[in-house]
Amino acid sequence: MPVNLVATAAADLYPVPGVRWGIAEAGIRKANRKDLAVLLLDEGASVGAVFTQNRFCAAPVQICREHLAKNSGQSLGIRAMLINTGNANAGTGHDGLSRAQSTCIELARALNVSPEQIMPFSTGVIMEPLPHERIAAGLPAALADARQDNWANAAEAIMTTDTVPKAFSTRITLAGGALVTITGISKGAGMIRPNMATMLGFMATDACVSQALMAQLARELADASFNRITIDGDTSTNDSFVVIASNQAGHPPITSLDSPDGQVLRAAMMEIAQKLAQAIVRDGEGATKFMSIQVEGGKTAEECRQIAYSIAHSPLVKTAFFASDPNLGRILAAVGYAGIADLDQTRIDLYLDDVLVAKNGGRHADYLEADGQRVMKQSEITVRVVLGRGEAADTVWTCDLSYDYVKINADYRS
Repeated sequence: MPVNLVATAAADLYPVPGVRWGIAEAGIRKANRKDLAVLLLDEGASVGAVFTQNRFCAAPVQICREHLAKNSGQSLGIRAMLINTGNANAGTGHDGLSRAQSTCIELARALNVSPEQIMPFSTGVIMEPLPHERIAAGLPAALADARQDNWANAAEAIMTTDTVPKAFSTRITLAGGALVTITGISKGAGMIRPNMATMLGFMATDACVSQALMAQLARELADASFNRITIDGDTSTNDSFVVIASNQAGHPPITSLDSPDGQVLRAAMMEIAQKLAQAIVRDGEGATKFMSIQVEGGKTAEECRQIAYSIAHSPLVKTAFFASDPNLGRILAAVGYAGIADLDQTRIDLYLDDVLVAKNGGRHADYLEADGQRVMKQSEITVRVVLGRGEAADTVWTCDLSYDYVKINADYRS
């Protein structure tokens, strides 16, 4: 069961003018499930994205990068995205590229646009041929289903081992007075240590944003949200996070994220991005605990993040949290092997929520294991490490490691 996470009601997900979703059951891997989605954009939309840094990236990631680069000047502009679940089309070589390109050609033909205006995305099993003929056969039904109020179904259609569809939405008023909508969805539950984003995420707004800002906006949103989560330390071959501005809200275009409207929009989109990222951790495969790993007092944010990930990736730490066992020396050990060569252990404090566990590198005199166990039994826990060597800080979100994680991944292809 996910940790304090329920699906957002469809009625609470606001349609974004200029953006439509269409869903179909194409039988890509299993019958009778939503597994194909098309995202249609009105002409004039701005698009930015970030992708996996895994060098074994999937065929659709390679094509997305190419198509987005060709359309960054908006001479044509991205007009549609095609997402399938059940098959990652990764580790498939030239054949995988050909099959992904063929799906772009099919959708482009149906929409009367160029194949280069299509961005394809896939998620699922690696090293299996993409059943592109099933995708082509499912496109008419997906296109017939396209509508603005289809975000909830889209969130369901991109799931793999997720147990809950992940979607959030908000409306804000910009400093200039325009009412703006922001809605986003994501998927992911395992193979999550995004080194850019998440396995799949799509966020759209009707705000008017210059195309020149979109790459920066996507990167800033990812860096403060999806780049701060881990479930199992594995970076997927298919990670993709896309940010869309349909440019239909009617206000003057935002040309700087530091402008009054730019700051308001970025803050609101960041809130949605962080909710989507944290939802992935809350729905981690077999997860029973949601943990915030806060490292502060560092020389740089990078070293704080390095230590936070060292804690968050430790199987010993993660299994201790699953067992509610306050074996907290494991946390100090993870801090020590994080790779900070000049770290002074005599200046380090460790907190478990409100409980001071270690002071100046050693067990705090007043620490009682009963207090540690009280916190460890909670479903949401904050681990705070104070390094005592600077003013920098950073946070990573993770979950515990349970029996069910092993079971889910042992049975994933069956």
